[in-house]
Amino acid sequence: MNEFLLPSPLQQIENELTRKFNIHLFIKRDDLIHPQISGNKWRKLKYNIEQARKENKNTMLTFGGAYSNHITAVAAAGKLLGFITVGIIRGEEHAPLNKSLQFAKDCGMKLLYVDRETYRNKNYELQFTNYDLNKDDIYLLPEGGANELGVKGCKEIVDEIYIDFDFICSACGTGTTLAGIVQNLKPHQTAVGIAILKHETLANEIVSKFGIQHSSFNIQHYPFGGYAKTTPELIKFIKDFYDEQQIMLDYVYTGKMMYGIYDLISKNYFPENSTVVVVHTGGVVNANVNL
Repeated sequence: MNEFLLPSPLQQIENELTRKFNIHLFIKRDDLIHPQISGNKWRKLKYNIEQARKENKNTMLTFGGAYSNHITAVAAAGKLLGFITVGIIRGEEHAPLNKSLQFAKDCGMKLLYVDRETYRNKNYELQFTNYDLNKDDIYLLPEGGANELGVKGCKEIVDEIYIDFDFICSACGTGTTLAGIVQNLKPHQTAVGIAILKHETLANEIVSKFGIQHSSFNIQHYPFGGYAKTTPELIKFIKDFYDEQQIMLDYVYTGKMMYGIYDLISKNYFPENSTVVVVHTGGVVNANVNL
């Protein structure tokens, strides 16, 4: 696939903060993998797409919120790679569509809206009945690509990092990316998930769902009020980071993640002389800050 930049580059981040605390900070630029299917979105889709083809499924049905970068990535992948896409969207339809959903629709994705209670239950059979979908044609992809094939794709992030490191950090929603990373670490390496939504039990859920050990990772919380919520402080940080590094962050995932990393550095969370790799997991179409 010539359109994809793999392996993605590793870029060092140097500034007054990293020098003051003697931290060797690098960012894994998975946001550069593809313009629309970037970051952990492609990592989690890769093996699921392969499996859908093995099963001769021509339609991929998945789930997400109104600002879901997973929804936009699946829609873009469908357009690029030639399969039908259906997105079950949490909440009511609002006109005009936001940029994320409009992008998905423009890619050919069929958007189906369900109330929050129905969405929580994710009754797959009900979805087929209500929307006249042919079950035999459909490959079901969980919200956020959160399955073992998604984890398998995320394990490859670590394979591409050519330097030794002490910590690897990623924004954390469903925990799939973190689970893949954790499964590929050496004994002296630790994964840090930056939780971007209010989810106090996330660590326990990751352990339960993916079967990894608590000792191999930890979760730090920087939700800024909740999923897709923001504050003037966060927006200023994203703008300042862009001015300094010319790297774009979004306010849903990567902005909160990088803010959290900087805050942890300033609090001596990482021991002096640590090498820290931060995974840039891409961004939401509708959530980039005007820079």
